[in-house]
Amino acid sequence: MSKTYKIKKVIVKTEYKVLAALLIILAGGLVLLPKYEKNSGIKPESFLLNIMSTERYITTDQIADKIIKQDPNLLLIDVRKKEDYDSFSLPNAVNIPLEDVLSSDSEAYLNQDEYDVVLFSNDNFYADQAWQLCNRMGYKHIYVLKGGLNEWFNTIINPKEPKVTEPELAFKQYDFRKAAGMYFGVGNNKTTTTKVKPKKVIKLTKKKKKVAEGGC
Repeated sequence: MSKTYKIKKVIVKTEYKVLAALLIILAGGLVLLPKYEKNSGIKPESFLLNIMSTERYITTDQIADKIIKQDPNLLLIDVRKKEDYDSFSLPNAVNIPLEDVLSSDSEAYLNQDEYDVVLFSNDNFYADQAWQLCNRMGYKHIYVLKGGLNEWFNTIINPKEPKVTEPELAFKQYDFRKAAGMYFGVGNNKTTTTKVKPKKVIKLTKKKKKVAEGGC
């Protein structure tokens, strides 16, 4: 085992220890904060059950297909820092850095019923944290791009050709990925994109608070 691999393994373990600590804080302490008394979201036990589920993940193949077909119900949210977003992001993605997920401006994008919201980062780490915050607040239709942009480059931008012994389904998937890579402006042998489509920010109307009826 190489020294570099050992270092990467330690970093990954450290990241997920931090993630575990965040889960404990969110599940046990978030509901106690005054800021969230009026919108405490789902119960802690439901929150933890949701975290254990993998249903929130959506694959790069699914996202590529939705983008190509211009799915009107898709809303991509890049939760990385602005400088990373400006460097490269998925077509038409909106940038909401992780630290801004619970801001009032972000709620209009995340707490709504019109779109399927897909969060993504370089891998799953920050996107998962953003999903946990949204889930704790009770937001619906929130998903995470499995593997993030790293997986996007490994599968859509630079897909690996299957071995001759692999099933026919693997070759069909490979053909789709090659075609998708060409759609996104990338040749099969390239590892970086030449140009992404302009990002179109979709502004959503915030939900209006219901006025209590009756009274004196």
